[in-house]
Amino acid sequence: MSESTHPADTFGSPTPVLSVSPVVMSVPGRAVDLEMRVSAPVTGGDLPVILLSHGLGFSNNLSSLNGYAPLAHFWAAHGFVVIQPTHLDSRTLSLDPDAPGAVPHWRSRAEDMKRILDRLDVIEAAVPQLAGRLDHDKVAVAGHSMGGHTVSLLLGARLTDPRDGTEVNLAEPRIKAGVLLAAPGRGGDALSEFAAENYSFFRTTDFSRMTTPALVVAGDKDHSEFLTVMGADWHADPYVLAPGPKSLLTLFDAEHGLGGISGYDVAETTDENPGRVSAVQRLTWAYLRTELYPGDTAWKVACDALTAGPDPVGRVESK
Repeated sequence: MSESTHPADTFGSPTPVLSVSPVVMSVPGRAVDLEMRVSAPVTGGDLPVILLSHGLGFSNNLSSLNGYAPLAHFWAAHGFVVIQPTHLDSRTLSLDPDAPGAVPHWRSRAEDMKRILDRLDVIEAAVPQLAGRLDHDKVAVAGHSMGGHTVSLLLGARLTDPRDGTEVNLAEPRIKAGVLLAAPGRGGDALSEFAAENYSFFRTTDFSRMTTPALVVAGDKDHSEFLTVMGADWHADPYVLAPGPKSLLTLFDAEHGLGGISGYDVAETTDENPGRVSAVQRLTWAYLRTELYPGDTAWKVACDALTAGPDPVGRVESK
């Protein structure tokens, strides 16, 4: 199928969505099978793929394949196949991260995404009506909060393994673009005492080699005081400290939930705002659409629309 005939190339024509879960992958050595939700438009071919990494948070099921419906459904209704794994740090699993032989969750999360790409043909064949419809060369990754940290590693950010002092490189060349939503920023003196002690892998985060194109989305009221002493600007670090090409979407008055992207009407959203969620949906879709299909004007159109009205919900800058 040519690019011009992808389903729902415009915001105004969403396609019905097929969502299947759990799609189960057996992984030798992993504490439990890797379970995924796969959402796709019911029509169309040569469909690009988004791997969506969940955050943590306080709710039991949002940190799993059952979260982030506002994003997954929108992206799928507009021409992407969205694959959502349940990572090993999900509250639905309640696994002990300090169990003998356990892989640190910051590493296992990235490894989950690599395994999905390794067996993308198997996943595609396991979902009814999906076989033969994916474009395996057009893959993006997105993640919220801790999921944003996972995205940063897959796009080339580095850290030092606190267990043995080795530098970790989990960059994934099959991923062509990424979206970091309320992601953690730099380590060192930017961290709170709590974060430095309980998330020691944050201490050495280095964005200087995060070279894959990415959109960083940050709320200007996202004061994650239990993680950082730097205020809301900390969540812009993946943009500020990484080399281009990068874009930064700053959402006005947005807190960590970015208006409610992790689920519909969930209690842990402190800044419930459907208009803000709509902006995140449209701008992230448009960014990935243009990155995966050079020459597509979706990103420019979305950015122009963001500032066209009298009361914009945010601003975009790029480098």
